[in-house]
Amino acid sequence: MAATTSQGRTFTIFMAGLTVAAAGLAYVGSAGGKVALVLGVVIIAYSCTGFIKIKPLEGVTAVGAQPAVMKLAGVGIVLLGWLIVLFGLNLTPSVTGRMITTLLGLAVSLVGVLLVLPMASNKNAIWKA
Repeated sequence: MAATTSQGRTFTIFMAGLTVAAAGLAYVGSAGGKVALVLGVVIIAYSCTGFIKIKPLEGVTAVGAQPAVMKLAGVGIVLLGWLIVLFGLNLTPSVTGRMITTLLGLAVSLVGVLLVLPMASNKNAIWKA
């Protein structure tokens, strides 16, 4: 949700450009696809300049600095879960073993996303000031 009209307009232009670029990428083999891809990238670049132009109008952010170590730990746990899935699929040929390693990796990733990262974000939350 946009806070101002200019933010909403710029975000709408960005989403339209992203949609056109994705459609162009899907049909990049045809001439129309190439044109759509280029047009989408141009629209995205235009919206990015709009974002940069309205950034100084937003003011100072009320949220304090978040603990970087907790954020890195959360991201590390998520990546560890992904690696468990990745290596588990290659280590065992059986369906049962692959299912177990996949569920284990998913559980580890969810711990990182649902427990560690929110704790890092809530350390200096705006409502605790």
